[in-house]
Amino acid sequence: MENLDSVDLEKMKILKDYLKNFKDKPRVESNLITILHKVQDIFGYLDRSALEEVAETIQVPTSHIWGVATFYHYFKLKKPGKHIISVCLGTACYIKGADEIIAKLKEELKTDVGGVSPDGLFSLEEARCLGACSLAPVVMIDGKVYGNLTPQSVTQIIKEYKSKHK
Repeated sequence: MENLDSVDLEKMKILKDYLKNFKDKPRVESNLITILHKVQDIFGYLDRSALEEVAETIQVPTSHIWGVATFYHYFKLKKPGKHIISVCLGTACYIKGADEIIAKLKEELKTDVGGVSPDGLFSLEEARCLGACSLAPVVMIDGKVYGNLTPQSVTQIIKEYKSKHK
């Protein structure tokens, strides 16, 4: 098992307590997706050590667990940034410059869509529609919607988030 810090050890304890509900139950692999959701709830992503614990506890090969985890788009396989940025690519946003917003975010964050900034502060994701078409183009950061964006306003928003972590 990887070296875990105290926060991860606490999360691992929570996971082990949860997995007790599934230990020695028949057809526990039918609960695998439910278990994977719980792992992601606890860790924020599918942590490798956690998946090894799941495999050992429920007696399912790790390769099978990874197969399920990689099949479903919902599951995150990498630790996300502290702030999740979703850029709307719906029709209104796209027409009003979502591609420019993405380009500016990639430049500011030094990562591609689907990646995490080198400082670990931001994850950059695409969204099909955020339902705020009248504010196009929009991004959502940690559930807060920012609209009528320009590349310059995106730079200012990122600076504000970064300043909170100095």
